[in-house]
Amino acid sequence: MRRKHSLLPSLLRGLLLPVIAAAALLFFAMAVNNLDGGRTEEDRRQLEESLRRGCVACYAAEGVYPPTLSYLEEHYGLQIDEERYTVHYSAFAENLMPDITVLENTP
Repeated sequence: MRRKHSLLPSLLRGLLLPVIAAAALLFFAMAVNNLDGGRTEEDRRQLEESLRRGCVACYAAEGVYPPTLSYLEEHYGLQIDEERYTVHYSAFAENLMPDITVLENTP
């Protein structure tokens, strides 16, 4: 009977290390996934901010907001990864800031 008691703790110790290692790997993978998701959202937000700054620069230089997204790209050097993002740009008056929405395309 004494052997059963000494066998059980050594068996638990033998299983504990792989379980802890698997849990650590799982938490690491989840952390990396969360970082990637945060970076993706940050990239989308930065593109939207760049578009807004370009609109303000156009208004300051020309006295009107850009009439189209392509005008903003051609004259102010903004580049949009169209495979990754869809940009909805709606200019309804020369003296009002256009409505800009940036959406990430799903693969």
